[in-house]
Amino acid sequence: MRHAFAVRIGPVGFRIGSQWRAPVAQLQSLYRDYPTPDVADFTVRLEPSAPWRRWVRPSVAIAGDFMLPDAAPLPLAHGLLAAEMAMNLQVALGYRRHLLLHASAVERDGRAIVMTGESGAGKSTLATLLGARGWRFMGDEFVLLDMATGLVHAFPRLISLKNEAVEEVARLIPDGRFGPVLHDTPKGTIRHLVPDAQAIAAMDRPATPALLLFPRYGEAAETREVGAGEAFVRLTQASTNYALLGETGFAALTRFVREVPRAAIDYPDTDAAIHAVEAAWEQVGGGA
Repeated sequence: MRHAFAVRIGPVGFRIGSQWRAPVAQLQSLYRDYPTPDVADFTVRLEPSAPWRRWVRPSVAIAGDFMLPDAAPLPLAHGLLAAEMAMNLQVALGYRRHLLLHASAVERDGRAIVMTGESGAGKSTLATLLGARGWRFMGDEFVLLDMATGLVHAFPRLISLKNEAVEEVARLIPDGRFGPVLHDTPKGTIRHLVPDAQAIAAMDRPATPALLLFPRYGEAAETREVGAGEAFVRLTQASTNYALLGETGFAALTRFVREVPRAAIDYPDTDAAIHAVEAAWEQVGGGA
């Protein structure tokens, strides 16, 4: 690759290479405060989908150590998104050191809230806004559950804001460091936000999971308890490597859902969501 960049996000190191300078330059700018890995765990390549597509209607095909052969290429204007998607893909398909949960997380006083749900549930926006209210942002894509200790480890990649959240977060966090607005992506309008300095500086510090939430956006405000069995099933669906980890993964997830209080929160807007999260936090002694 003509242009390359290496970055470590939490315990995971990446090397990203591209035939084009632009996506690598964007990554270097947005990840400039992150450390460089001694050795990269995964390699990502952003390649032309055909030789001539490097110059004529440039089209980016995602490649790397782990690939999806039927993944559709993206236009070069979405090269930053292609890189982020490829980095997430490497972790989802190739990472084994922790149990992966497709979730966001924030931390306070060494204790973490883990939030998981379907796409559009608002977990990224919630984690971002809680980060602006004094919580430590730990990640919005993956939560890494230590199978030996039960602690959760951070993966504070760029925050991927989608559609209505793009303008809302920009309004509420006007001094945030944002990437370019990407229109007409497969997921609509996307803009990346760099986690704050606290999130980056503390990304090697794990936290004790203290609350598991299942948020759902667009519903009347309501909070209900979630049974351990329901939580277990939903988290197996939210993990990309649970089945591969076998008995160790089963034991870790079983302990997680038994020991961590669980609740589902429905909310019509972000103000209601923040209120529900903070109320649930008080219930588990978070304000003590």
